[in-house]
Amino acid sequence: MDERKKLEHQIALATRTAASTRDEGTASRLRQFADQLRRALFPSASRRSQITARAYQLWEQAGRQSGRDVEFWLQAEREISRPDPESQD
Repeated sequence: MDERKKLEHQIALATRTAASTRDEGTASRLRQFADQLRRALFPSASRRSQITARAYQLWEQAGRQSGRDVEFWLQAEREISRPDPESQD
C-alpha cells in the first residue's frame, strides 16, 4: 500500500471512529488527527474545502439535523479562520 492510500485509510478510520465514539474528548482528538492527515495529504486544499469538511463534521456531531446548515458553515468559518495556537511562538 502506497503512502497516499495509507493516509486515506487512516483518515477514514479516524473519522468513522470519531463519529461512533461517545467520549467527546476522544472524538475531538480523532477529528483533529484526521484534519492533520488531510492537511498532510492535501497541502494545497482551499479554505472553502476546509470549511466544507468542518461544517460536515459539525453537522454529523449534531446528529445530522436539517435546517442548521448556515449555522454549521459559519461556525466552521470561524474555526478555520482562528489562528492555530500550536503555530504561535
